[in-house]
Amino acid sequence: MTMTITDRQMEIIEAAGRILTSSGTSGLTIKNLSKEMQFSESAIYRHFTSKEEIIVALLEYLAQIIDERCTIATSLGNSPEEKFTLLFQNQLSFFKENPHFVVAVFSDGLMEESERINETILKIFSVKMKHLMPILIEGQQKQVFTNLVTTEELMQIVMGTFRLQMFKWRLANYQFDIQRTGNNLIQSILTLIRNNES
Repeated sequence: MTMTITDRQMEIIEAAGRILTSSGTSGLTIKNLSKEMQFSESAIYRHFTSKEEIIVALLEYLAQIIDERCTIATSLGNSPEEKFTLLFQNQLSFFKENPHFVVAVFSDGLMEESERINETILKIFSVKMKHLMPILIEGQQKQVFTNLVTTEELMQIVMGTFRLQMFKWRLANYQFDIQRTGNNLIQSILTLIRNNES
């Protein structure tokens, strides 16, 4: 289902992302948001009923964008390795341009905010798995990727590795080139999961 967001709601979501980046979850209040956007708190409440709703909207929007971008990226690849590479290169490019979305997923305390927020974060991971799983299955079926471990285990290894890389980028305050280090990581993972017997 496509999520409809007004231009003003998008401005609020992006401002919330900037606050999460600079001040963490504790800094994201309606009061601080109204200062960031330079209009009244009541104006924000006309678009969102609560801080939770803003965070959920941000995460829902992220899930939708990831889904759309992954669909396009994987359609451009021919082999499982090409699809794998394009899938993650696309994600790296997006997060480099929109670091506030990385903060939304990794912000300290965000997962303790509410069950609804937790469910939306899990939805993002489900979207990523939806696109990665068929690539790994195809790679194993075509003997391109190793069959020494299950597809589910490959998925955990790959997603865990990229999650750690994004977390390190977040902790480093985005000071290193995530695309360059990410591309190196893509090649390293492909080296590890490639079926060397084929």
